[in-house]
Amino acid sequence: MTLVKPRLFGVIGNPVAHSLSPVMHNAAFRALGIDAFFGAFAVADLKTAMAGMRALGIKGFSVTIPHKIEVMDYLDEVDETACRIGAVNTVVNRNGRLYGSNTDAPGALNALREKIDPGGCRALVVGAGGAARALVYGLVQAGAEVVVCNRSREKGRRLASDFGVEEVGRDSLDRFKCDILINTTPVGMFPSTGRMPVPESLLRPGMVVMDIVYNPLRTCLLNVAAARRAETVDGLGMFIGQGALQFELWTGVRAPVAIMRRAVLEVLENKEKENA
Repeated sequence: MTLVKPRLFGVIGNPVAHSLSPVMHNAAFRALGIDAFFGAFAVADLKTAMAGMRALGIKGFSVTIPHKIEVMDYLDEVDETACRIGAVNTVVNRNGRLYGSNTDAPGALNALREKIDPGGCRALVVGAGGAARALVYGLVQAGAEVVVCNRSREKGRRLASDFGVEEVGRDSLDRFKCDILINTTPVGMFPSTGRMPVPESLLRPGMVVMDIVYNPLRTCLLNVAAARRAETVDGLGMFIGQGALQFELWTGVRAPVAIMRRAVLEVLENKEKENA
């Protein structure tokens, strides 16, 4: 008798215990009757972990902080968009060959467009990691004037140079004006929920403030922005959007977006009640 095992998927990162990707994708698998399981893998040694992924026959995985750039070194092929971004958040295992893609850019831009068309806007992207690269790429493609700000100015300058955009230091933000502000850093993420990535003085009425952190759903940045009468976009839209695109790359099946969103929201709302 041959034992038929479920297909295995997962998210790799460090840290990764906070990730709700397993909640989102396992809900989708159950809803569609797909025999698969999605886990979370804390990975410090990426090279060894990637060899393990191949050896175990893991069918696909999501890549999060801090591995979105380095993971490209261990893939067999990377699609054109991910190459231009310089970061991968999605890996598909096709018969032992690993293919990298990036669903962060469309996931984020679709969420942002629910509040504003970025074309012609001045957008400040805070951070310079893999997610920041995807956001800068997407915003430039959409016709926005993009400015990058990162704690390490050297890393911020490299990102800005790669995409031909401006870089600004944190010490200049008090005088900086933008139409859109996007936080791509983990500042404000559970459990350090009381922190903000930018000074409060930067937030003004009418601007759009987006935080890609989704745990908690309402970060300190978004709460302060709302109090200062800015429009806010939480991280759930991008998280579900990029996750739905990942699901479709892995399975070839249309993602049950409403079910994925409901599963994640239920967990976030329960956490808010516990912490109230």
